[in-house]
Amino acid sequence: MKNRVIVTPFFLDEPEPELEALAGADWYLNKPELPAGDRMHRMATLHQGIANFTEMALAAGERPVSYAGDCCAVIGVQAGLQRAGLETTLLWLDAHGDFNTWETSPSGFLGGMPLAMIAGRGELTLLDALEMQPLAEERVILCDARDLDPGEKEAVARSNILHLRDPVSLLEDDLPEGPLYVHFDVDILDPGEAPAVSYPAPGGPSAGELERIFRRLAKSGQVAAASISSWNPELDGDLSTRKLCVRLFNILVGG
Repeated sequence: MKNRVIVTPFFLDEPEPELEALAGADWYLNKPELPAGDRMHRMATLHQGIANFTEMALAAGERPVSYAGDCCAVIGVQAGLQRAGLETTLLWLDAHGDFNTWETSPSGFLGGMPLAMIAGRGELTLLDALEMQPLAEERVILCDARDLDPGEKEAVARSNILHLRDPVSLLEDDLPEGPLYVHFDVDILDPGEAPAVSYPAPGGPSAGELERIFRRLAKSGQVAAASISSWNPELDGDLSTRKLCVRLFNILVGG
């Protein structure tokens, strides 16, 4: 399947100009002028662009592939899949759960909430702005999430999300039937191999293990959409984390 690639060079609503360097000649650069106002409405502008792009890529028979600075961008991809009428299972690979709400988050960090939002929990401003319906929790597989806040841990446990604590089990278990949307937050990797991340968590799969997982997913032919939440460019002086993560992501999408 041919990829159509979008890069959104922002972390939440703050510009990340270093991410623009990733953009190939035929990639779409999602860099609109953001409106004045609060963060949620500024982010909604970015996500609207991602949703429109995703819908158009699918209509052209292509696979939408998204690069962005944070996991909230997944909301835009998921909205575009919904608009296109494509029902996918969301495979979320992350050191964190991103399943906090305002009530459970110790820090109030918005970047720790997008999976909860997608499932219809907590802050729903972005879903409302995109006219998006929540994704049924039964269609979400959370992989790793080794670093959960206490309230978030309880919420995941009580949800209908499938939590695979060991991502390597993806090499052995049957994959869900039907198309997959795979989201890759690079901090899932062992920080000893990919240190340039803002919120490192000890442990995690090695690059070799994740490579085998991505090869299996790619070979399945089920990956209908994919996204990556990037490393922190300010911490990646030698570009080693960027090179590793882009290489792994390209294995997933056949780039």
